[in-house]
Amino acid sequence: MDLGLTDKVALVCGSSRGLGKATARSLAQEGASVVLCSSNPANLQKAKEDIQQVSSAEVTAIAANLSDPEDVGRLIGVLFNRHDRIDVLVNNTGGPPPGKFEELSIDHWQAAYDAMFISAVMLTKSVLPGMKSQGWGRILNITSIAVKQPVENLILSNSIRAGITGFARTLANEVAPFGITVNNILPGFTRTERLVGLAEEIAARKAISTAEAYQAWIKDIPMKRLGEPEEFGDMVTFLASERASYVTGVSITVDGGWVRSLI
Repeated sequence: MDLGLTDKVALVCGSSRGLGKATARSLAQEGASVVLCSSNPANLQKAKEDIQQVSSAEVTAIAANLSDPEDVGRLIGVLFNRHDRIDVLVNNTGGPPPGKFEELSIDHWQAAYDAMFISAVMLTKSVLPGMKSQGWGRILNITSIAVKQPVENLILSNSIRAGITGFARTLANEVAPFGITVNNILPGFTRTERLVGLAEEIAARKAISTAEAYQAWIKDIPMKRLGEPEEFGDMVTFLASERASYVTGVSITVDGGWVRSLI
């Protein structure tokens, strides 16, 4: 199936590793020119080299800290100096620290808000005029299953990612007449560096092994396994494609059946 992504330009945030890297790789393999973004230059360069080994698409890497609004502005400036447009925007940042409400300071809340919410708003606002003028665009937000079924000890993620969901659902209706779709993709328990860190934190807090922490998640997943980053990346790529032109305003879980809700 031709997904119609050849020569499209995609900005994938948080793409030096994990879900973002898997998404960028999948888009590049479908022929899109991919712009990688991360705050870690070394990991970013490694991701660029890895993707270039499996794709002939153009891959650009721009280091930026999405939690800093000034650095987001710099990223946008560099981006449009190198490309005349962005067809696909994938908003994605690393998850905020775990913790219960009383353990987290106002500074924790502000940092998570800036990194996850304000960065998505700024980037969307920057690419939207070009998408409207060309009558085509894809805005995709990587959020979490936590917006449908809150995850224990992740109050920052549960709260702010839910805000992104409301933002995206409202924006989807506003820009639909211009051929632009806005969707959210909700990863479940997927084998990434982030999940390893969460497993280690839970193991230390509950005095159990890391393997037992993994099993506590897996027992609640109907498919009885963790997801793989590539499975998630391919879903994002489909939603970015021509073939998904009538899909907008939705939040799609990629979770092996973990979320039990009907919709």
